[in-house]
Amino acid sequence: MGRIRAVLEQVPDPEIPALSIVDLGIVRDVTPARVLLTPTYTGCPATLAIEAMVRIALDQSGFGDVGIETTLSPPWTTDWISAEGRAKLKAYGIAPPVPAGTRAVECPQCGSTATEEVSRFGSTPCKAQWRCRDCLEPFDLFKCH
Repeated sequence: MGRIRAVLEQVPDPEIPALSIVDLGIVRDVTPARVLLTPTYTGCPATLAIEAMVRIALDQSGFGDVGIETTLSPPWTTDWISAEGRAKLKAYGIAPPVPAGTRAVECPQCGSTATEEVSRFGSTPCKAQWRCRDCLEPFDLFKCH
């Protein structure tokens, strides 16, 4: 299973290619017979693309007999993003999710918490648009789910 997981760690998220699907926490379980995925939300438009990318990666690595299943229950949560994934988000210029009710969003460019929400919707449905009042840079915040 370690070899299959290593293959999955090389599959990038199609919307945030700096993260692997393992970093994002959508790989729920890996057995010699199947890979279980949970999309970030029910209507995620990348779900089919991710399944296709996993299929190609498994086939190319000699795991063509491993099935792929998708489950919506329990629903994915941002708590499943790995610590490495959170660091990669920040390095990519996206603020990692913060716990619900937390308003201290750190700017991924300069680290300031003098930030404000510009729009509940960012470059994808998973993100909101924010702006730093210190460095004046706009950035996406990965929404907490």
